[in-house]
Amino acid sequence: MRIELLPSTVSGNRVTKRQHYSCFVIDGKVAVDAGSLANSTSDEHKKSIRSVVLSHAHLDHIAGLPLYIDDLFDSLTCPVEIFATQEVIEVLENDIFNWRVYPKFSELENESGPVMCYRKIEAGVPFKVEDLTFEAIPVNHKVPSVGFVISSSASVIAITGDTAEMNGFWQKINGLERLDALLIECAFPNRMSGLAEVSHHLTPEKLGTELGKLKRADCSIFAINLKPMYREETEREIRALEAVGLQVLEVGYEYSF
Repeated sequence: MRIELLPSTVSGNRVTKRQHYSCFVIDGKVAVDAGSLANSTSDEHKKSIRSVVLSHAHLDHIAGLPLYIDDLFDSLTCPVEIFATQEVIEVLENDIFNWRVYPKFSELENESGPVMCYRKIEAGVPFKVEDLTFEAIPVNHKVPSVGFVISSSASVIAITGDTAEMNGFWQKINGLERLDALLIECAFPNRMSGLAEVSHHLTPEKLGTELGKLKRADCSIFAINLKPMYREETEREIRALEAVGLQVLEVGYEYSF
């Protein structure tokens, strides 16, 4: 399995590590979240990505979705499929694709047919996306949110999405027969623990506590979702944890598992 975090911030024509948006591409054809889906996908990505799996409906995770479908509207020969929980679908339909903010693409067609459709997912029920198997796991965020266990024929990875402290996620992860990589959020530095608590995010200190719940040593661990204005500070504090196997996921680098 190949996974890449698409870049979202550019300075002086150079991609920076600072990420305002969340969008992972798996095997070049499946997007997990869609923050930078429109502005950071290559031409090849735009030809191949027709499946988008959403963890929740906060702006940094969905911002690129309307523009991505808009860009491809005329060229689509099959609809872009949006895999999401009922709560997320309702937000998209009521607050984004509502003709006031953006066209209601679920009602529109081009010469080939519909350009967008929803595939409702439920926590704990595996579902297929291309040749991958996903399972959504509820996590602890300010709005209804899920993480994912993603399996291919060769590997298994888990992504928390945005979350604070959690227990059910760890029960699922610890029970897996195999896990090649864990991607876990760490949004704010320790000095901003108050904001992290009220917005349901992790700090490095809280990340260390959460990793203490991981009862396995067979996987790589990557910190994701570092808030861009505090990235350097948060990254230093993550390194200071000296947790075995823990590193910060690099932007724009394709990892293989």
